[in-house]
Amino acid sequence: MATQFMFPRNEKSEEIVRKTTPKVIAHFIKKKLTYGSPIFIRIFKESFQLELWVKNGDKFILLRTYYICDLSGTLGPKIQQGDRQAPEGFYSVAPDQLNPWSKHHLSFNLGFPNEYDLAHKRTGSGLMVHGKCSSTGCFAMSNSRIEEIYTIADSALLHGQPSFSVHIFPFRMTEQNLTKHKSKWTPFWKNLKEGYDFFEQTSIPPHIRVENCRYTFSFENYQTMAAEIPNEQICVD
Repeated sequence: MATQFMFPRNEKSEEIVRKTTPKVIAHFIKKKLTYGSPIFIRIFKESFQLELWVKNGDKFILLRTYYICDLSGTLGPKIQQGDRQAPEGFYSVAPDQLNPWSKHHLSFNLGFPNEYDLAHKRTGSGLMVHGKCSSTGCFAMSNSRIEEIYTIADSALLHGQPSFSVHIFPFRMTEQNLTKHKSKWTPFWKNLKEGYDFFEQTSIPPHIRVENCRYTFSFENYQTMAAEIPNEQICVD
């Protein structure tokens, strides 16, 4: 188990975790899952849904689906600072990305821009999953929902998960939805669909790299980092 001094903490977050833990443990018991196990998050912008998955053996089981109170922008990735777009892609959250001092009650930083974003010269910072119900490019969950999500993430990281993956999609990545939402982003979305399909078929988050300006996916031991980039790439959208 990781030690507490490695984690951003204050009296407020510690009290919230104490208060919320019994309710969260009840969710785990209902699904026959172990509290403190590794977690994985998927976000779907069109349906305003955040899914929280928990590792059980070699697979991940859906614990809960949370409604996103507010997000800004349209379907499509974040391109530049100030465009008010919520990102799309594959991200990861390590302990030092938790923010108990957030002005939005509680939050964690998604790690935008990741290696893919940097390769494509996308700019921006401070993209969060947070409390309250107002967004300028983040995912606002409301205070009660972020308390549960934050508590579960805190426990997983304390129990040794080095970081957890967050996969963000514009919509459920079906062929029907790709046809319905056909746009200039369709090639990018088809690349995201490969990662979506991998998890749908295996219930295991893929190992992700950035090669030749696109995400690639492999069936290795669960890696919690977002995209790895082997060397500097210059990409054009």
